[in-house]
Amino acid sequence: MEFLVKNWSLALVFVVSGAMLLWPLIKGRLSSAAQIGTLEATRLINKENPLLLDVREPGEYNSGHLPEALHIPLSQLKSRSDELAKYATRPVIVYCERGVRSSSAASALAKLGFQRVLELRGGLRAWRDAGLPTQRD
Repeated sequence: MEFLVKNWSLALVFVVSGAMLLWPLIKGRLSSAAQIGTLEATRLINKENPLLLDVREPGEYNSGHLPEALHIPLSQLKSRSDELAKYATRPVIVYCERGVRSSSAASALAKLGFQRVLELRGGLRAWRDAGLPTQRD
């Protein structure tokens, strides 16, 4: 205990860094959407024709995206919900660059009534790292 009192800043760094390492695991468990990897996403694309929803900003989208993806930036998701309504019966694979923004988008889609929302684990970066195709407009 004396060590902790004398080295409180070191103990604080230990606690904060541990929390930062555990946060992705905790966030994944609390998320309303399941996460799928690139292999599962490819299978789903081939079998069930899901909506591929890119929630990145326009500049990011223009640099490359999944083939046939619908682009609606996260900041516009709620205001463009009417545009999404026609896809409510299809599964939705939502993605961003690394998988951070897609979690917020998945929650918003669940609130809009989408039944099957899936997040692409690792986002477009994981898709590219797997050597899968992208397209540019």
